[in-house]
Amino acid sequence: MKNIDKIGVQIPDIYLPKSEIDLSKWAVIACDQFTSQPEYWNQVEMIVGNNPSTYHMILPEVFLESTDEEARIQHTQNKMREYLRAGIFQKYEGIILVERTVKGKTRSGIILALDLEKYDFNKGSQTLIRATEGTIIERLPPRIRIREGANMEFPHILVLIDDPDFTVIEPLRNRKDKLRKLYDFDLMQGSGHIRGYGIDNAEEQSDVINALENLADPKLFKSRYNLEEDQGVLLFAMGDGNHSLATAKAIWEKIKHQVGPDHPARYALVEIENVHDSGLEFEPIHRVVFNVKENPIEAMKKYWKEDVEIIKGKNQEEVIYQVDHQTCDCQKFGYIDETGFYTVCISNPQTNLPVGSLQLFLDQWLKDGKAEKIDYVHGETITCELGARKNNCGFYLPAMEKSELFRTVILDGALPRKTFSMGEAEEKRFYLEGRLISK
Repeated sequence: MKNIDKIGVQIPDIYLPKSEIDLSKWAVIACDQFTSQPEYWNQVEMIVGNNPSTYHMILPEVFLESTDEEARIQHTQNKMREYLRAGIFQKYEGIILVERTVKGKTRSGIILALDLEKYDFNKGSQTLIRATEGTIIERLPPRIRIREGANMEFPHILVLIDDPDFTVIEPLRNRKDKLRKLYDFDLMQGSGHIRGYGIDNAEEQSDVINALENLADPKLFKSRYNLEEDQGVLLFAMGDGNHSLATAKAIWEKIKHQVGPDHPARYALVEIENVHDSGLEFEPIHRVVFNVKENPIEAMKKYWKEDVEIIKGKNQEEVIYQVDHQTCDCQKFGYIDETGFYTVCISNPQTNLPVGSLQLFLDQWLKDGKAEKIDYVHGETITCELGARKNNCGFYLPAMEKSELFRTVILDGALPRKTFSMGEAEEKRFYLEGRLISK
């Protein structure tokens, strides 16, 4: 391990499964995906069976609040210890270059560990590592219960850097043919292909660190974003897995005075990607509300009064086109229920993005007990399908421009929660690489 305190980075010891392990069964998708589609996770369980797999060391969120939640948490922690005793891992010290191809797009990232002392998920934070959207504190306790008793972490966290000149990751990708290949296999259930290359050469590692340090130079940072006042440098912005990193932070704050600054729990393993990678697309995160107890259209009219116009569309395609190609001053999002498809237009909005305006309404609506549950889903098909079911409704949102992410977080603070997704559900990160978080 090597710590670079200036930029909050550690070149970590990474645990990979040995060559005899079937990686197509070992790697499974992030636990917070397909939360309204238990059939996906049932299929994962069938594929994996009793084979060594990260599936046995995570708790898919579809099972949160189930009657056997505690038993499942205990099972994940027992499996970690069992796998360590069985010697199924090989230890690798260094950076890993990751190349992921899915849906005809290829994007690249590097695996590093980040210093939780440099991270603050609260809005207005000026730390080197920041959240890009609101953190829901209520979502942390079950994740804390899982991680507190674990001696390993297998992250699905994706962190972004703003590197328009392609100085950090892309030079590695350009010479990948000269790097040692660590893994190369197809991911399950149509999630594409993944390759990993070892960056264990000291000179290559130094090139990466030097490029990151350059991005974090205060003068260059101020110039890049045309800032009039000195502000804390934002080097790493959360892409996916904010609540997982927030969980790691919460545990570290709880134990650090007992274990000391050199404890492995001070760091969290992540994949870092360049927001300018052509293979990375920002997708909107839509909303589905279940067991509605009040007419949503009437509720929106009551909430926004004269500032809302709700127009019934001919079909799904027309409404989605209206939302995706909005040009007027009002904010538009789609609304779906069993009666059809609607375009909702908000004038004089309270926030800069349609997702922010909608979320303010939904938060209040659910707080008032007008619906039972909300889920955040990827893709228009599942949004429209679930939204059109009896007693449900769906909300279709436009995507935000990824090039605006860093500037928005620097100037305005965190975005509304669940504003964007780095790709659709099938494109999410798979659990694959591990790290010890206990001594």
